[in-house]
Amino acid sequence: MSIAPLASESESVSFTDLSRNPKAVAARAAALGCLRVTHRDAPDMVLTTAIYAERAEENLTTASRLFLALLKQDDGAKSLLLALPEVFPWVRHLDAEEVREFTVELLEALSDAAELGAREAVHRAIVSWRATARINADPEQLREALHPLGGVDLGPVEVHE
Repeated sequence: MSIAPLASESESVSFTDLSRNPKAVAARAAALGCLRVTHRDAPDMVLTTAIYAERAEENLTTASRLFLALLKQDDGAKSLLLALPEVFPWVRHLDAEEVREFTVELLEALSDAAELGAREAVHRAIVSWRATARINADPEQLREALHPLGGVDLGPVEVHE
């Protein structure tokens, strides 16, 4: 999920452009702060300046710490819970306890991303809770998800992280 693009279509170059004229591409990336490098046979990359990357890290850390501090205050936690449906409209399909759990998990994941560099944690939290909301929104899927397996033992579950 992408909140905002790193670089628009007009702010991208091909990998071929980068290999043919690295100085010009580097200068363009420096002028823009970041530049998307598209590659036909591989995922796109982003060429950025160190200061741009450092500011992005600083912004994430500041936002994460601010949200965690708000969560520890009654009025702040209430405000976060009230704001969540604006950011994630699908939370209306979660019950009150699930919304609280999602909020805590999301803020902890933001902290892990900021403090530990565990960037996938935020994505994983959002995707997991959105899937829960999707199941809750569909009565048939919810009924199926809540239906007991009928004594079927599927064996041990391995958790990989």
